[in-house]
Amino acid sequence: ALGTVEGRRVLLGNAKFLAGENVATADLDAMADELRRDGATAIYAAIDGRIAGVIAIADPVKATTAEALAGLKEERIRVVMLTGDNRTTAEAVARQLGIDEVEADVLPDRKAAVVERHKAAGQVVAMAGDGVNDAPALASADVGIAMGTGTDVAIESAGITLLKGDLTGIVRARRLSRAVMGNIRQNLFFAFAYNAAGIPIAAGVLYPSFGLLLSPIIAAAAMSLSSVSVIGNALRLRTVRL
Repeated sequence: ALGTVEGRRVLLGNAKFLAGENVATADLDAMADELRRDGATAIYAAIDGRIAGVIAIADPVKATTAEALAGLKEERIRVVMLTGDNRTTAEAVARQLGIDEVEADVLPDRKAAVVERHKAAGQVVAMAGDGVNDAPALASADVGIAMGTGTDVAIESAGITLLKGDLTGIVRARRLSRAVMGNIRQNLFFAFAYNAAGIPIAAGVLYPSFGLLLSPIIAAAAMSLSSVSVIGNALRLRTVRL
């Protein structure tokens, strides 16, 4: 960013931006690197074409984030940190959270390209983000996960929204989805089993050999029991520990 304050030209940005404005940052590069190693983003400030200082900006890591990432690893989910921050800053945060793979210095318009690259490699990709620049990647991913505390465009682009912006919600959502899909398969088995057993008997398959027929009363009871079994099994989802 650049502007004029009390008649003086002020620049704020990274080293590349200031270099494009013919401002040398070498005098403060060591300080900036030290700030990045602590997990902060270093922003240079220049006044009237001369470097004036470095501003450190850091987003605090939520207390539950490490727990969420550990839970994802237990589920055998490959975690990749995708950020536009400087690599030194990104790697410092990644070490703090136990993330092994980092893609840093990614421009906003390239995040979707990274998602597409992983999809092209045959991977099922879930993308979590909260900013305007995350929206294309959220839309491109197989599963887009937006933070309820983020921007509207990110929420609109995602398939799932975590209302509290807590990453542990991703772990719970995955466990719930697995439980739901398992429950659906069980219900399909119940429904097909009842019909596979009841329809042939009702058609008289056993009558020539055993003289057995399925009376309308028993058939109605069996159909009701089928529905009760499916509903009762579905209600077990209330007891799933997430």
